[in-house]
Amino acid sequence: MATSPTQRSYRAPCPGCGAPVEFRSAQSTHAVCGYCQSTVVRQGEVLSRIGKMAELFDDHSPLQLMASGRVQLDGKEQPFTLIGRLQFKNEAGTWTEWIAFLEDGTMASLGEDNGAYVFTRPIDPGRELPEAARFRVGSTTAINGKPYSVAFSGQASLISAQGELPKLPPLGEPFGMVELRSSDGEVLSIDYSRQPPQVERGRAVLLEDLQLQGLKDESAKDEKGRQFNCPHCGAPVQVQLASTKSLTCGSCASIISLDSGVGGELRSAEQDEPVQPLIALGTKGQLKGVHWQVVGFQHRMGVEPGDDEHFGWNEYLLYNQKRGFAFLVDAEDGWSFVRPTTGAPQLSGNGRSATYMGTKYDLKYNYEAETTYVLGEFYWQVTRGQKTSNRDFASSKGLLSMEQGANEVTWSSGDKLSADTVAKAFGLENKKDLLQRDDVGPFVAAKGAGCGTVILIAVILLIVLIILSDCSGSSGSSYSRSSGGSWGGYSSGGSHK
Repeated sequence: MATSPTQRSYRAPCPGCGAPVEFRSAQSTHAVCGYCQSTVVRQGEVLSRIGKMAELFDDHSPLQLMASGRVQLDGKEQPFTLIGRLQFKNEAGTWTEWIAFLEDGTMASLGEDNGAYVFTRPIDPGRELPEAARFRVGSTTAINGKPYSVAFSGQASLISAQGELPKLPPLGEPFGMVELRSSDGEVLSIDYSRQPPQVERGRAVLLEDLQLQGLKDESAKDEKGRQFNCPHCGAPVQVQLASTKSLTCGSCASIISLDSGVGGELRSAEQDEPVQPLIALGTKGQLKGVHWQVVGFQHRMGVEPGDDEHFGWNEYLLYNQKRGFAFLVDAEDGWSFVRPTTGAPQLSGNGRSATYMGTKYDLKYNYEAETTYVLGEFYWQVTRGQKTSNRDFASSKGLLSMEQGANEVTWSSGDKLSADTVAKAFGLENKKDLLQRDDVGPFVAAKGAGCGTVILIAVILLIVLIILSDCSGSSGSSYSRSSGGSWGGYSSGGSHK
């Protein structure tokens, strides 16, 4: 456990049952009794009971109260202890934020973010903030002189809490939530459940880098509550992942929503026209030095604005217990490996390029996308017919993909992969022919090209341009998408979901 600061803790009997309730931080105003679930508020040295907290949604997280670790903040390593837990819900699903008590006596949050984690601390925004509704998804704003893109703007509500808490929105009452992301990887959240709004800023973290101790014993995990009968066909359905918010029935392929928990009311939607994935669900492999398992699959269709020709591609959702989620994308122009970004690349004024982590990416494709078939488990609320507006960018260093829905913008980044790499990674050498794609290479100049090679290329390009000029008919768009396929995987985006 992290070393306790010099600050004096406070303990008093619960007004509901008499059990001890402890406050380790002077900033904590609320707590939930671990015995009777009473919600108590601290006013000086007096505790008052203001109600009873709802039961926690079982997310099977490896984290738990009193787990401790160390985090790098401002170039210095600080010990921390998890003393509280808040569970939120919005239209996309549920997510959890853990309250971290730092050695210096301050508070921070460890929250979920696109199947990964982000560590944030409160900051002063330096100005009066507008209403949540004034933040338009995709627009740019500035906090303390730094530009941020609006990634999410919508409503959220508290569904449960546990432990010691510096904030406690009214249970079940919606409040405004805004997520901002920067081009250098920062995420900034604005919580309108209090006035003035609470602003927190941070970056993505890996659980393995936090040197966590006191985690739940995996062998003691109770899986009995993670199985239920399909509401459509009655077949047994097993939930494998803690973060799953929707999944498909293995018998009838219906999409089942878990937004109310396994024990809550289950909603389902039928699917026809099945699509068979080349890489079976459950397949394990190693990419980028990390062991992954295929847990989800979706087929998507796209169409460019003003065009009636559709193209399709497949996305495999990969999972690693410590790294979270990634996407293996199978398109006609090749395979790619992408992950959701914590920050948001900065678009140029004309939208023809984006800059992220100091690298400029040029726009290649602009299209509308729709999910047409899904299999497996997903950490967001996936639905058939889900639509987004997409832009794909590329540079010599890799790929960027932007997906924009009604309430959020999600960015993903990654690299191209050869078919041979995919086959070797997942032990599919016997399917190498089926995995072969055009395998377009990255946008880099060839090394060691001689003068003769350059001249030959120039002559060939000149001949091609002359032929195209003679054959061209009516004018069209400035570029065409001959390949079809996306570089980015869909993810739920903001709100630390």
